[in-house]
Amino acid sequence: MTPPLPRHLRRLPGQNAIVTGASGAFGSATVAVLRHLGVNVVGIDRKPAPGVIGCDITDDRQVREGVAEAVERLGGRLDLLIHYAGVGPSVDIGHTPDSHAHQALEVNLLGTWRVTAAAMPSLLQSEGRVVVTSSLLAHLQLPLAGAYTVSKRAVAAYADCLRAEYGTHVGVTTVFPGYVDTPIHDSSRATGASLDGLVPAEQKRDTVMAVVRSAAARRAPRDVASTALGTAALHLTRHFPGTTEQIVSLQLGLLLADGAFGGAEIAQGLHSRHGNPATKSNAS
Repeated sequence: MTPPLPRHLRRLPGQNAIVTGASGAFGSATVAVLRHLGVNVVGIDRKPAPGVIGCDITDDRQVREGVAEAVERLGGRLDLLIHYAGVGPSVDIGHTPDSHAHQALEVNLLGTWRVTAAAMPSLLQSEGRVVVTSSLLAHLQLPLAGAYTVSKRAVAAYADCLRAEYGTHVGVTTVFPGYVDTPIHDSSRATGASLDGLVPAEQKRDTVMAVVRSAAARRAPRDVASTALGTAALHLTRHFPGTTEQIVSLQLGLLLADGAFGGAEIAQGLHSRHGNPATKSNAS
């Protein structure tokens, strides 16, 4: 006999959900958990898979058609929309926005916006819920992560505006994960500007369960971090930005003096501005 679900998850069985980024680390794990809990799920991702519709969320037409197909597969009713699709490039924030910066905004911000807009008629009909994934980096200005930070702070602002305009009929939650080792960091690793080991790490399960609990809550929580430490960090970064900037500045100086990002071409200006002689050639 299957044991009954915990009380805080009993809202989920029988609901219909769309998950973006469903072929990725967070998305695929969340889809598996939701299906285990009795949720009907259709995924959307640039990489199609069984149960996952191929869809580039930077393309208006593909989003309209992909969301329509997903809702049709779900029998015409949509209760829950969960956003994971995202990219995390490294950029020099003092340089002209390049293709990586444009991609961060197109995927992280406008992709979330497009998919939500396409799903909104169905969500309004069911008085459903949207869970948007931002990041603790939305309020934590770490080096060379400017495009990601800007896009994720914009995502949080989008969720706030969505709540203000539609919150009477649609629940809106913003989840703020910390640093989790997933393929989203592959591009920054390729440039030598990875944050691996420079910030406290969380586990994939932390984010997935934060999202699932938010989806299952009787009322949609406003802002949710994935861990107790993340909750403290979210409070600090949002309510004490000056203190946060001072801490980051001090830590950055120490990291650069210790040779952090020393082999990254993108970080040479950063080293120079901090009076560090490290260069790509002598770091190697």
